[in-house]
Amino acid sequence: MSTQTERLSEKALGYAKTLPEGVPVTAKGLLHLGSRAAVDQALSRLTKRGTLLRAARGSYVLPVESRFGKRAPSVEKTVAALAEQRGEHIAPSGAMAANALGLTTQVPTRPVYLTSGRSQRLMLSKQEVELRHVPNWQLALGKAKPGQVIRALAWLGPEKAEAAASRMRATLNSEERAELARVVGRMPGWLAGTLSRIAHG
Repeated sequence: MSTQTERLSEKALGYAKTLPEGVPVTAKGLLHLGSRAAVDQALSRLTKRGTLLRAARGSYVLPVESRFGKRAPSVEKTVAALAEQRGEHIAPSGAMAANALGLTTQVPTRPVYLTSGRSQRLMLSKQEVELRHVPNWQLALGKAKPGQVIRALAWLGPEKAEAAASRMRATLNSEERAELARVVGRMPGWLAGTLSRIAHG
């Protein structure tokens, strides 16, 4: 390995260490250090050493040092950082939302997040995370509780959503119900009716 490549690898690693947990390092973000080819080579070398983890094509994350050894950064922090970096809206899937709200005990086998960007898979060490493109209405109100309610009910479907709706109404305060009322018009027909009953019932 040339001294120049080694120096560039050290600089890339130094930059990665300045970032908060889960914030991806991209080749584009390192072009101030050298040419694209040189940066790609440096990132590839760091990945082979295990110093960086390749999360997706062109995206790398720094493992977190803990007293138990190295671990991948948290899924939540990585997904949040990706959303910020790409200017996308990303939120936990309907199944994850339903589980968090106590509407199902079913735990997804792998984390699935809904995104306004393109669908893709991330690998955080041995943990696979799916980013699934969905229409914007499914991302309404983001990660806030009313947004979770929208995605959970959409995932449950028309037959089960009605029973869950009365439970959800009891857990939302007046401000949260007002938030739902504000976005009802953006929802598909059956879901709009269910959410309207939660908001105004």
